[in-house]
Amino acid sequence: MKKNKTIACLAALFMALGCNAQVAPKILGDRHAMLRLDKQKKFLLLPVEEKEEYAHIRVVRNNQLVKTLNCRLAVDKVDYFVPYEVGEGELFDISFNGNTRATGAINDFACWKRMSYSDSFDTKNVEKHRPVYHHTPQYGWMNDPNGMFYKDGVWHLCYQFNPYGSQWENMTWGHSTSTDLVHWKAEPTAITPDALGTIFSGCCVVDKNNTASFGNNAIVAFYTSAGARQTQSMAYSTDGGKTFTKYENNPVITSNVPDFRDPHVFWNAEAGFWNMILAAGQQMSIYSSKDLKEWKHESDFGAEYGNHGGVWECPDLMKMKVAGTDKEKWMLICNINPGGPFGGSATQYFIGEFDGHKFTCEDEPSETKWMDYGKDHYATITFDNAPEGRRVGIAWMSNWQYANQVPTKQFRSANSIARDFGLFEYNGETYCSVSPVKEMDAVRGQRISSPSETCEIVVQLKGDAQLTLRNSKGEKVVITYDAVEQTIDFDRRRSGDVSFSEAFPCIVTSPTYGQAKTLRIFVDRCSIEMFEGDGKMSMTNLVFPSEPYNKLIVKGKAKATIYKLKI
Repeated sequence: MKKNKTIACLAALFMALGCNAQVAPKILGDRHAMLRLDKQKKFLLLPVEEKEEYAHIRVVRNNQLVKTLNCRLAVDKVDYFVPYEVGEGELFDISFNGNTRATGAINDFACWKRMSYSDSFDTKNVEKHRPVYHHTPQYGWMNDPNGMFYKDGVWHLCYQFNPYGSQWENMTWGHSTSTDLVHWKAEPTAITPDALGTIFSGCCVVDKNNTASFGNNAIVAFYTSAGARQTQSMAYSTDGGKTFTKYENNPVITSNVPDFRDPHVFWNAEAGFWNMILAAGQQMSIYSSKDLKEWKHESDFGAEYGNHGGVWECPDLMKMKVAGTDKEKWMLICNINPGGPFGGSATQYFIGEFDGHKFTCEDEPSETKWMDYGKDHYATITFDNAPEGRRVGIAWMSNWQYANQVPTKQFRSANSIARDFGLFEYNGETYCSVSPVKEMDAVRGQRISSPSETCEIVVQLKGDAQLTLRNSKGEKVVITYDAVEQTIDFDRRRSGDVSFSEAFPCIVTSPTYGQAKTLRIFVDRCSIEMFEGDGKMSMTNLVFPSEPYNKLIVKGKAKATIYKLKI
């Protein structure tokens, strides 16, 4: 009798949650099952176990294949759930790739016992390390920022997204918007995989003059279709970026280069046409177009320049003024993985001239200029159509050495705070300046006596100094400024949880290109971003303390002021 009561209570609980636990697959073999989906609820909640291999799911409707996806369906235990939005009359054809000797009988898999239907999916934060004021996906995996543009007072940020797990897979464009570059609103998925492949990185432009014939001010997206080969495709939006329609004649650019991806397009006002810069192996290819549809290859850059420790990715190209002069120069951004100054992924850049056809670098071929000397700054690109002629960029705040293993599960990865880019001269060379966007000034609140999990620390420097952020567990981050060497070190070897990767605990060092007088340090739950006051140094690093750093120790010639952030 007691057992029957327990069953009744469990049934009532599932009913109260709007769930149906009765998921009955048809087992077709050691590694094969089918599941007819029930459209009575909006979502099928898929149980994920991250240590398992991917199960390949073919979604069939009316005897036609309509979608494929890969999900680490749970075998022994459930780490978390991801939602699949159920369509009318859909069938899952599921193939498992695991070794049955290790995983056991398919009919005993945990996924069948825990899979359920629901009318909602709870995205309320359950992670102590989820940032408060950095952009993150509501759930699932995120890497490169994509398709960034500004229009009608709204900043649009698309991003590489896995809707079916918190590790890299099923590349799709997620979408978020902001009116202040600080607070972000989740929007419906922007661009999903199709017969040409999954959706890799790219950009969006505002076609103000209807050059592509999709309409005045249409938003035109360019992205890499990652199928058997990587090709370049486009989509367009006539509702301000809310929804996108894929161009019927995709792909628009093809090549026999294996790593051929990440198109970045901009209107070149001086040349009177559109330019595209595209990563092709370990160089950048430059194209031109009058209508965004037909593209002409103009030239290539980079075979003998900069760092070639890994694949070149996620390019950008822009013209900016050099601070304190009447000069204007072009900066070409080149993200590289691996090959970063401290291992893994990083962002290098080149300074020079560009005439719409060819980029000419003024730096020595052997020289490498890094945009950020932290361990967690990658895939940096800028917003199209930013107001006031600004060059506003955002980076993916992680490193491919350990991005899939960081200690979160509901989601993985955040973006950096937005940055304003510029140029400055030092000792006869031109460098990129990186500063927090001015919108961050608006969230600076009252002074506080001790650091918290979300704060800004402003440090006035008059010589050698050392700052230590620590908590009651003895976890700490140590920042050291050497005025003679003109360097800043960041030591996170004892910052908290560093166990998930041998590459995580480290010391990183940045030049300051002259004496540093001010540091601005932005602390969030899992990150510390540091900027020299004039933008001559930036350093972005993840940290995973077991509790927030609540004490600041300052030694040497420095004075620190801590501000609460109004988030």
